Amino acid sequence: MENELQKKYGLMTAIAMVIGIVIGSGVFFKAEKVLTATGGNLPQGILAWIIGGIIMIVCAYVFATMATRYEKVNGVVDYAEAALGSTYGYFVGWFMAAIYYPTLTSVLAWVSARYTCVLLGWNIVGGEAMAIAGFFLVGSYALNALSPNLAGKFQVSTTVIKIIPLALMAVVGTIVGLSNGILVSNFTSGVIAEVTSNNPLFTAVVATAFAYEGWIIATSINAELKDAKKNLPLALTFGTLFVALLYILYYTGLAGAVSNSVMMKGGEAGAKLAFSTVFSNLGGTVLFVFVVISCLGTLNGLMMGCTRGFYSLAARDMGPAPKVLKCIDVNTNMPTNSSILGVLLSGVWLLYFFGANLTPVPWFGPFSFDSSELPIVTIYAMYIPIFIMIMAKEKSLHFVKRFIMPFLAICACVFMVIAAIYAHGKAVLFYLIIFCVIMIFGMMVNSKKK
Repeated sequence: MENELQKKYGLMTAIAMVIGIVIGSGVFFKAEKVLTATGGNLPQGILAWIIGGIIMIVCAYVFATMATRYEKVNGVVDYAEAALGSTYGYFVGWFMAAIYYPTLTSVLAWVSARYTCVLLGWNIVGGEAMAIAGFFLVGSYALNALSPNLAGKFQVSTTVIKIIPLALMAVVGTIVGLSNGILVSNFTSGVIAEVTSNNPLFTAVVATAFAYEGWIIATSINAELKDAKKNLPLALTFGTLFVALLYILYYTGLAGAVSNSVMMKGGEAGAKLAFSTVFSNLGGTVLFVFVVISCLGTLNGLMMGCTRGFYSLAARDMGPAPKVLKCIDVNTNMPTNSSILGVLLSGVWLLYFFGANLTPVPWFGPFSFDSSELPIVTIYAMYIPIFIMIMAKEKSLHFVKRFIMPFLAICACVFMVIAAIYAHGKAVLFYLIIFCVIMIFGMMVNSKKK
């Protein structure tokens, strides 16, 4: 065993990781929810996608600036440590490793299984879906743990594949919708269903947060990225801009495929219905296979971050058993023990997601929350102190990078927090209780070690 990660990834892998993690299940998984949240109001739904994209781009730009100055083990943890010291760096790192990475990875395993079941005509909440989800979770872990280089190539390949259905629907769906009048009708129909939320726009924006999230995970390969101070900012900037534009065009094309009412009633098969309508049943099925591959590519990217979560703490001699978790396998150059703990927690959170969100009666009562959205909003809240300290400490930056962009990023993060409170209500309080228990345990483990 050795204790240093090698520089093995290039710019294309970094860009593919940003685009590949962000683009995947979310745009298919949440498109229907955005439409439902706004009562079928298409312009308001597009506005939600635009706001979500702006929030992502602004935050990514500020972190891209940080990436040109700091390069250690794990980007976001490095930036938190540089801005507020080692204690806050550990706080962020523990959250990423214990909650953020495994919750999103577990949800992506299920979403990948969900669309596989849709393709095969199986039940998306039954034993079939959960068995496939477990298989995808273990398979993704095995790919990353046994051959990180192959996992990087898989990330690049799936990124190219997943752009195909989105680009085709964006172009062909828009053309078809303009020719048959469906797109104009959807734009002008207004609200066509009852809106249950007090603020439908806030609910829709929080839903887009899941679709847009993942770009920050690209910073987890900071220590393994060649010329990271140059390539990571390029990947963050180009990747997020590309994703935001593609999402908005895809959502517009989707509105040209079927009417809002049909899309809202389509449930989990809504995306497949739209593809089949535009490209025929055979073409729709083929493109939906690409959708499943797209989800698996996103799962792979999340697993790349998940397997390195505890290593980023152990490399600083922090957290539980740092000597064990910072060991690097001499043959694969992977933090094997960190990977095992990461996939174990992903399995725990997959079990929680099933019991809290997929059973007729939630297993955990009031402590059942949506683990696909609230951890994402939490990380936006954690960005705020980092952005404040950038304004206070980074005196060598020019005015725009030091003050304007961090201020806009702070406003974006505050908006996300407020939107989440409106969207999830009391569930936020019970989530925060679980969050505090996990975070206190993490701080106690670190203090006990010291």
